[in-house]
Amino acid sequence: MGWLSEVRDSYDSIAAGYADETRDLLDRLLHVRAGVVLFADLVRSVGGGPVLDAGCGPGHTTALLRELGVDAFGVDLSPAMIEIARREHPEARFEVGSMTELDIADESLAGVIAWWSLIHIPDEAVPGCLAEFHRVLRPGGVLAAGFHVGDGREARIRDDLPAPVHGYLRRPSRVADWLREAGFTVESQHLLSPDGPKPGAILFACLPRPSG
Repeated sequence: MGWLSEVRDSYDSIAAGYADETRDLLDRLLHVRAGVVLFADLVRSVGGGPVLDAGCGPGHTTALLRELGVDAFGVDLSPAMIEIARREHPEARFEVGSMTELDIADESLAGVIAWWSLIHIPDEAVPGCLAEFHRVLRPGGVLAAGFHVGDGREARIRDDLPAPVHGYLRRPSRVADWLREAGFTVESQHLLSPDGPKPGAILFACLPRPSG
């Protein structure tokens, strides 16, 4: 699990610049923002409740969700990111933690959003993270996962991240298979900039409700 320390330390080192760079990102990338809005609508459609922004960084997505009326809170591996999130968004709750082992009660959440936060998780660790999301979501709870699209190669997603931290490019079909294996039902797939240099995807999934 040495990669966890590498990712944490790397994002600690760029936290201030990253927060500045991404502050208005959801205002500029309207298709990505629409994914957040849709996620908020899906949470309301299942009755609302607490929502986790897993890998929240400086908290900009958490803050947007709260503006949309969602009871969102954030967890991130980087203490420096959490410090910025708490300072810039004092109305929200932010905690240092890892999506590999969430300090959250079973079946206590209405939703989990992993907004480009699985990109540094090695393939072998992704199923464990999805199992954690499954554990903390109540039946019928919703999940949204955004990620970079590619053929699975390890890639240098950000030039300012110290080596050896890299990201993982994944096909939506691969992520969808992981979700199904974790017990989710995949409901929708949105492709972003499929003809551009940095394509992305968002998958929306849910936990089945008990029958009968």
